[in-house]
This record gives sequence, C-alpha cells and structure tokens, in this order.
Amino acid sequence: MISISEGQKIGVGITGFGVFFILFGILLYFDSVLLASGNLLFLTGLSFIIGLRRTCSFFFQRHKLKGTSFFLGGVAIVLLRWPLLGMLLETYGFFSLFKGFFPVAFGFLGNASNIPLLSALFRRLQGTSSMV
Repeated sequence: MISISEGQKIGVGITGFGVFFILFGILLYFDSVLLASGNLLFLTGLSFIIGLRRTCSFFFQRHKLKGTSFFLGGVAIVLLRWPLLGMLLETYGFFSLFKGFFPVAFGFLGNASNIPLLSALFRRLQGTSSMV
C-alpha cells in the first residue's frame, strides 16, 4: 500500500478544488475569476503532491519548454482577464506537456475492457453506435 503524507492529502484536495473551479468557470461562460482561481489552486496542489522541486523540474525540462511556455502563458493571460484566449493557450500547452502520457492512459483504457463491469459497458456502447 502506498503511504501518502498529510501534505500530499492536502495537495489532492487543493488540486480537486482547482479542477472544480476551472470546470465551473468554463460552465459559467469563461468566468475569468473562477478560471484564475482554479489555475492557481491546480498549480499549488500539484506542488503539494509531488513537491516544489519535482514540479519545477517537470515543467522546465528542455524538451517541454514549448508546452510549459504555452501553459503558463495561458495562466498569465487568464489572470489578465482574457479567459478564452488563455484557456486555448493552456489547452495547447497541456496537450504538449502530457503528450507522452496519453499512450499510457489509452493503453490502460484498452486493458480496462478485461474488467467485467467496464467490458459490459464497452459492449453496450459498441452496439449502439450508428455509422451514418
């Protein structure tokens, strides 16, 4: 079993609030205050979970500088109350930063079909798709 420190538990909560504020800000037609709060909470929570040194080393790797600049630039643009442009920049930066993680996640989802509940769900979804 993985041991999680109290700081990491706090980080998970802060990150969860950050994701909630971002989603709620998008739901309320790109409310810049909610998006800015969500961005700051998300980055703070990430720093609590993996540590400040690892967070900085993740974002400032040489091959990830393009994604980092778009992501953090998007955060800055949202803080300057240009939420739509900032979220577009953040989205591009997010996909650029985590492009190495997506094949792993999709591979996991492909293996998740071995789980009985999910395999029944996948079969049901495959049966209802219509090709028009």
